Amino acid sequence: MRQVSVIKTPSYDQTMVNEAVRRHFALHGMGKRLHPGMKVLIKPNLLMKRRPEEFTTTHPSVVEGAIIAVKEYGVTDITIGDSPGGLYTRGQLSAIYRASGMEGVAVRQGVKLNLDTGFGEVEAPEAKICPRFTIIDPAREADMIISVGKVKTHGMTGLSGGVKNLFGCIPGLMKPELHCQFPEKDRFGHMLVDLCQCLHPGFFLMDGVEAMEGDGPSGGTMRKVGFTFAAENPYALDLALCRLMDMEEDAVPTIVAAKERGLCGSYGEDMAIVGDMEEISPIQGYQKPAGASVDFSNHVPRIFRGLVRKLETIAAPKPVIRKKDCIGCGKCAESCPQKTIDIQSKKAHIDYKKCIKCFCCHEMCPVKAIDIKRNLILHR
Repeated sequence: MRQVSVIKTPSYDQTMVNEAVRRHFALHGMGKRLHPGMKVLIKPNLLMKRRPEEFTTTHPSVVEGAIIAVKEYGVTDITIGDSPGGLYTRGQLSAIYRASGMEGVAVRQGVKLNLDTGFGEVEAPEAKICPRFTIIDPAREADMIISVGKVKTHGMTGLSGGVKNLFGCIPGLMKPELHCQFPEKDRFGHMLVDLCQCLHPGFFLMDGVEAMEGDGPSGGTMRKVGFTFAAENPYALDLALCRLMDMEEDAVPTIVAAKERGLCGSYGEDMAIVGDMEEISPIQGYQKPAGASVDFSNHVPRIFRGLVRKLETIAAPKPVIRKKDCIGCGKCAESCPQKTIDIQSKKAHIDYKKCIKCFCCHEMCPVKAIDIKRNLILHR
């Protein structure tokens, strides 16, 4: 039985967060899995240079709570590490760690903050489409990876949950390369599941105190949820988050891929909700990302499916730059896997003929000047 724990966590008060995380660890029997001498990586979702109050990155109090809990089981070799979007350099990491509050956590808890930009190739024997990955050193060298993510919507993958957070174990601009290699959502979902099966993280903790809705993972709005979530199984966790957001499971490519491979069923199948809930009630009105799938060709008679798929292509959401707000920093061009964006007269321009609609540009814009727009045809 796959277990997902849900603990009421109404604020980021450190004492309150510490108690919530301790309960999560106890409910999942982490005392049997954590022991002195282990090397543990705490892998937050940092994405970009954002302050904690901008609800884009994992809040430092949740990361600190995880470190405190791990220490209580006698583990002393603990590293905070991530590869956010953009360049994977010491300077970039330092700036993001400082802005996100991770630097302060590392100092207070006396743990390592990864500034080593080394990486190496790892075989993925359970892979379906991606047999090997290039992985950052702290993830390759850890005895256990504890993923500490942020509950958010995501323009391409529907939600940024347990599985998607592991994409930050791919170094820097190698992430856009994978977007380019697997531009279709279904194949991208399988690639992320391949990565998850390759890394086999030990535990997943999600910060849902202040979550994100709308056009996440960086351009959405804050939604007060007031809970933290945890699981050993990332697919059960993502099913629970999908349920929380009142999102169709088939709109999340990682869930679709996991189902196809027999790694999970639908919500409620072979899974239990424990802690402060026995059942997750969907949050009514939780805003979905504009980039969510418009695919409903399988719901119409076969004779019309070809026409509907053509209309879906026309109606597919796309990134649109608000020129008045663009600062011409080039972060969007840097993150674009197809190199479809260039800077002209200090403004970004997109060549839509080559755009694969991965929304990396929207994700990495530091001033939220890129919207996801959908053609009104087939809008629902």
